[in-house]
Amino acid sequence: MYIQIKNLSKIFKDNYAVNEINFDIEKNKTVGLLGPNGCGKTTSIGMILGLIEPSGGEIIIDNKNLQSFKRDEILARINFASPYIELPKKLTVKQNLEVYGRLYGVKNLNTRINEISEDLNIKDFFEKKTGELSSGQKNRVSLAKSLINKPEILLLDEPTASLDPDIGDFIRSYIQEYKSKNQVTILLASHNMNEVERLCDSIIMMKKGKIIDRGTCKEIIKKHGRDNLEETFLKLARSKDEF
Repeated sequence: MYIQIKNLSKIFKDNYAVNEINFDIEKNKTVGLLGPNGCGKTTSIGMILGLIEPSGGEIIIDNKNLQSFKRDEILARINFASPYIELPKKLTVKQNLEVYGRLYGVKNLNTRINEISEDLNIKDFFEKKTGELSSGQKNRVSLAKSLINKPEILLLDEPTASLDPDIGDFIRSYIQEYKSKNQVTILLASHNMNEVERLCDSIIMMKKGKIIDRGTCKEIIKKHGRDNLEETFLKLARSKDEF
């Protein structure tokens, strides 16, 4: 699915969390959304999901305004994962996947649960309550939930945050492999610059609710005269320039 963000804004208590941002994500591309904490990344994702009502602007999906979609129509085609939004802790892993599978209208749900669970190696703790899982296990279950309906749009908010290198690499590799086999448009918010360089076709840099730069990783690094994306990120995050 093709996503267009037009003059999108969100104001909280007279302050702009997101200030008239514009960008496109082409079908089956992965775009990285970067910026320091509080720059508006998570708020932007929340608006694209329909969880936060914009103060202004439009979200266009395949040339149709997000608000024009019926709830079940768009729900079947979009999903997200975030370590900051926990699944119901008192439900087991299997119960969570069953609940969300029904919520997203997944057909042949048991088959899909078995398929995604084998792929992400979570069957060993199927009957454990989600609240009892380690961080790495929770992130894998969250990713399984986000892919349960085989979404055409996948929004990922720091999917490998706080994970050890092994589990983080497992999740990045899985996302990479999944995208190679499926038609999916991805918006990835991350603070892991190696992850961004590995997974993203292009990036958007945000600061204080505004977009301050955009392009491929190589283009942005070259433009700012740095050796890698992390150094570029630090330069832009620490800059005192007003954008």
